[in-house]
Order: sequence, then structure tokens, then C-alpha cells
Amino acid sequence: MFGTAKHKPLVGLDIGSSSIKSVELKGTKQGYELVSFGLEPLAQDTVVDGAIMDAPLVAGAIGTIFDRQEIKTRAVATAVSGHSVIVKRVSLPVMTDEELYDRIQSEASQHIPFDISDVNLDYQLLDSAESQMDVLLVAVKKDKILNHTNVLAQAGKTPTVVDIDAFALQNCYEVNYDPDPSQTVALLNIGASVMNINIVRGGAPLFTRDVSVGGNQYTDALQKELDLSYEDAERLKKGEAVAGVNEEHRGTILRSVSDILILEIQKTFDFFRATASGENIQRIYLAGGTSRVPGLVDLLREEFALPVEELYPFRKIVINPGRHNEDQVRELAPRLAIAVGLALRSFDTP
Repeated sequence: MFGTAKHKPLVGLDIGSSSIKSVELKGTKQGYELVSFGLEPLAQDTVVDGAIMDAPLVAGAIGTIFDRQEIKTRAVATAVSGHSVIVKRVSLPVMTDEELYDRIQSEASQHIPFDISDVNLDYQLLDSAESQMDVLLVAVKKDKILNHTNVLAQAGKTPTVVDIDAFALQNCYEVNYDPDPSQTVALLNIGASVMNINIVRGGAPLFTRDVSVGGNQYTDALQKELDLSYEDAERLKKGEAVAGVNEEHRGTILRSVSDILILEIQKTFDFFRATASGENIQRIYLAGGTSRVPGLVDLLREEFALPVEELYPFRKIVINPGRHNEDQVRELAPRLAIAVGLALRSFDTP
């Protein structure tokens, strides 16, 4: 959203709460091909609710990924999310581009709960009718962007694009799924500490929300209820067996946390329906490491009575079997969706 990248090689770099993910793509006559991908775990509390707390450690992890994957490109596209990010869809009278540019500051000040001088502001015209035009307003606190760009600079990288997690996820979805312009779907990226929700119709975002819930809640609940180490709780969350823990007890704890996530999704969907008359969500796509928590997909299907599937970020991206192990790519796929969406910014057209 902030910065431009026109056919310039970029590495998509997703700095999450539990790990850093990188994806590098190249354009081919057939479309896109995977060049490299990497994942570097982060210690607890290194990144908290999207804020980088330990800059040297994160910079070091970024360096490790670039070294291990032998990435030569220094230019990076990254993304932010959380409470410092505001996305609003507003309706305005039809006006020229120049008039809209002049109007946007005063319009933003009415919708954004921060001082306008403290934010980076961007906007995009979505569609227009005879008398009304829909504009997407995006504001991110400057210190949030600096928190990321300073760390990238510390790692010797050039922050060329700073996007929004929810939009990077949408970018990944659009390229891989060729969405039907009439179909409304919910894209959910469930990470360790934040869940990004983006409801889109075709290629147009209708409603975007970040919720501070995610995989860490499962780990915390398992640790507390079963008196486990962090490592054992993480293994249980991923569906692995841990000595002395029966399946039924684990399932009950996972279900209690899944219910909290589902309640937040339900609240978001209800608010969306109340503000977007006549819109009905027809499908849910899941991404993020937490999307594979045992039982979550089935619960979502049961709760919302909708098709629910894992978003595969390499559906239309060639994976050369001579360079990459496709099983490994599929194993990591949900965690790489944001990084894929960011890497695709290399191919933005003017």
C-alpha cells in the first residue's frame, strides 16, 4: 500500500509473532515460479501483537533466512497489521482525481482515530456509480511502519513496499484463485497472535478487521490446563502426541479456544452483514499456521454452514521439482500465504 514496485525483484518478507517467512518469485511465460522460500522461528515475545520488541534478534533472523536461501535481492516487501492499522471503505460524491486528492485528508480525519500527522495515509478508488464513488482509506501509524523498516535496514535490506497483511492475503488469493466477481468470500489468516479477516467480492475488499487472537491462545491454554512446557504445548497444538496427555482432554482444551476464535469471526461476519446490505459470504478460505489446529476447519464448517478450505498459495505458481520438495512446500503453505502475496508485488503494473 505504501511504496511502489513495478516489475522490480522483491522478496516477500512476513514478520510474524512466531516466525519470519520469506518468498521469492520470478515471472515466466506461464506466469510465476517459486525461486526460494524460507522460515526462521522466533523466540517467544520477540514480536508481540505485530510490534517488534527485539530488533537485533529479528534483524539477525532475517539475515539468516537470506544467507540460507542464498537470496541476492536486497529489496523487500513487508506488511503490518493490528491496532495501528485502520482500513475504512467510505462513500463520497463523484469527483475528479484532483478533487479526491484534496478531499482525502479531511475525509480521513473523520474516520481515523489517530492524529492525521501521526499516520501514513493511502487510498484507492474501488468503484463508482452515477453520483457515488467508493474509496478505500488506509492509515498506518508512522511508528508502526518505522518499527518494521528500521529492522529491515538494520538487516541490510531495503524496505521498498509496506503493505497490509489482509491485502497481501487478498493478493495471494486473487492470483491463485481467479475469483468470480459475483462471489463474496472471507479470507482468514490466523497467525500466532493476530487473525486478519478480509471479506472480498471478486477483487474488491468489502470489510477488513484484525483481531488479537491466534495460535498463542491454544498454546497458553494447553500449558496452563495440562501443566506442560511451552515446547510440549506447541507439539500438542500441531496434532503431535505428548506422553501422559489423552486425546479427549487435548480436544476439549483445543475446542474451548477454537470457540473464542469462532466467536470473533461470527461477530465480524454479523457486523459486516449489518453494514453491507444484501451481501452473503459464500465461502471461507483459511491461511496462517493456526489454520491447521486439529478440528478447527470442521468447527468452522459446522458453525457457519459454508464451504471452508485451506488457501493454497502456490495453486497457480510453478514449483520446480528439481529445486524444491513439493511436500515441504505444502507442509509450510498456510504459513507462507502472506509472504507469497508480498512477493507478488514485484509484478505490480503501473
